[in-house]
Amino acid sequence: MKHLISADQVTKELFEEIYSISQIVKGALKSGRKKFSVLRGKCIVNLFFEPSTRTRSSFEKAGKFLSADVINISTSASSVKKGESLIDTVKNLDMMHPDVIVLRHPCEGAPETVKNFINASIVNAGDGRNQHPTQALLDAVTLKERLGSLEGKRITIVGDITNSRVARSDSILFRKLGAEVFIYGPSTMIPRYPEALGVKVLSSFDELVEVSDVVILLRIQLERQNAKRTFPSVREYSELFGLNGKKLERLKLDTLILHPGPFNRGVELTNDVVNYKNSLIFNQVETGLAVRMAVLSILCGRKEKLLEEVQ
Repeated sequence: MKHLISADQVTKELFEEIYSISQIVKGALKSGRKKFSVLRGKCIVNLFFEPSTRTRSSFEKAGKFLSADVINISTSASSVKKGESLIDTVKNLDMMHPDVIVLRHPCEGAPETVKNFINASIVNAGDGRNQHPTQALLDAVTLKERLGSLEGKRITIVGDITNSRVARSDSILFRKLGAEVFIYGPSTMIPRYPEALGVKVLSSFDELVEVSDVVILLRIQLERQNAKRTFPSVREYSELFGLNGKKLERLKLDTLILHPGPFNRGVELTNDVVNYKNSLIFNQVETGLAVRMAVLSILCGRKEKLLEEVQ
């Protein structure tokens, strides 16, 4: 694998490989080990044109734990502020011989475009509404850890589906792994052609309760909405589509709760949900680090070295 641009690239075999590596890495991390020599001599550039806490810091820690040289670049600190194009920025960085460029950009298709101009591997850390493949990987790994398999599981994604790259990537990967995917949210936040995603639309919370083994909550992506807001009010959204303690009581006892973050308490979820016994929200962050360590090792051709070092 040269690049990781889309969840479409992730086969069942590749997922199982990443899952296995991530479990070994998590075991090593939990034992207190925080440094591996796997990527010594390799260089990773984190190039982010949108705000990020979890994804950016996760890739940074993944690279550093593997002993790579890690360079972090944000829009505010780059020549993009002076009018330089994305292509020129990436080509200039590529001339410094990085091994991997982790790119987040507001434009759909940006990683797919720039990969044709450089020698380094590209990891898509989110391109507009389009894709976020490592989030899909970590979500699927988190669920497999708890469920053993996604085969036959029914997963409902709730919220601003239209603007969510996570919803797209999750839907693709979950279905590949045998799950059935549903979506639920305001009609103005549901894609016009949901069948293109291979998902089914739920029309009520009662339906969600009936079908869901897993519920994935999404925030309202105000930054991707047009000038005209697609929902009446935050309060109404929270009442109709948010998850709280009372609604939790209606779910099946073993229903799992995920959220890719950042989450907004009092909007799509309450404190009861964050602290719920079946909430895996913070587990996702821990798993994300191990998954990204696995991805970087594979892209740099050092998978075997990682396995040798941690086993």
